Amino acid sequence: MRHQLAFTELVNYDAGQPSITIPVTLSVSQTRVNCDAKVDTGSSNCIFARGVGEELGLDIESGLRLLVGTVTGNFVAYLHEVNLSLASFEFSGLVGFAEDQGFRRNVLGRRGFIEQMTLGLVDYEGKLYLSRYDE
Repeated sequence: MRHQLAFTELVNYDAGQPSITIPVTLSVSQTRVNCDAKVDTGSSNCIFARGVGEELGLDIESGLRLLVGTVTGNFVAYLHEVNLSLASFEFSGLVGFAEDQGFRRNVLGRRGFIEQMTLGLVDYEGKLYLSRYDE
């Protein structure tokens, strides 16, 4: 039995890198921040570096506190509703910003990103196919 999906966008990424990294834009009101983020299907949430949230003008600790557990330990992030854009998609979602200034990674996880998208992946070719889940 074959299964078929259709996608509206193709995002190319560097398959030679150790992760699937794509450009995204976060915005709050008129403030926009461009950055790269790693697609992580194992991450429950979208988590960004504290500096990204500060560039957006957010008071990081005023968000909803979230204790994030990883294989290497726990860390604290604060959830804020932001607009996230990539390719031709823009949607609103809860995104965590790390409490610790030393957290430098930006991650697109299940809540806030993957739950809103249909994904197709051809890693050998560095191709990430995307469509909105509700289309």
